[in-house]
Formats: sequence, C-alpha cells, structure tokens
Amino acid sequence: MSTTETPRALWVAYGESGVVGSIKKDESGYTVTMAGADSASGTYPSMEVAKNALHARMTPGSAWPEFREH
Repeated sequence: MSTTETPRALWVAYGESGVVGSIKKDESGYTVTMAGADSASGTYPSMEVAKNALHARMTPGSAWPEFREH
C-alpha cells in the first residue's frame, strides 16, 4: 500500500507598499488570504485563478502583485 502526499507550498504576494496577501497550496487547492485578514478569502482550483482572486481583492487600480514562493 502506498500513500501519495500532496505537496504544500506558500506564495507571498507583494504590492507597492509591501505584503498584500498569500496563497497556500494543499490538498484542498489554492487558498487565498489577504494580509491582515482573520480568515481565508477562498480556495481555488488553480494557481492562476487564485492569483486573479487575490488581485481582485486589492484596492481598485492596484498593480499586479509580485508572487514569491516561500
């Protein structure tokens, strides 16, 4: 019997004024949490969708953030 483990990863999103949020990958998908939030904003099926969701929650007109894996 073999066990397959889903890799976990974390990306931090940096905007013009610093950290704006993060994306965590686990067995549920890609979970977006905005900086300073008490809870996650949502879980998405792909990294691209999660990045777009995070950007959509930023202040209108904000530049696309830089995502760095940690």
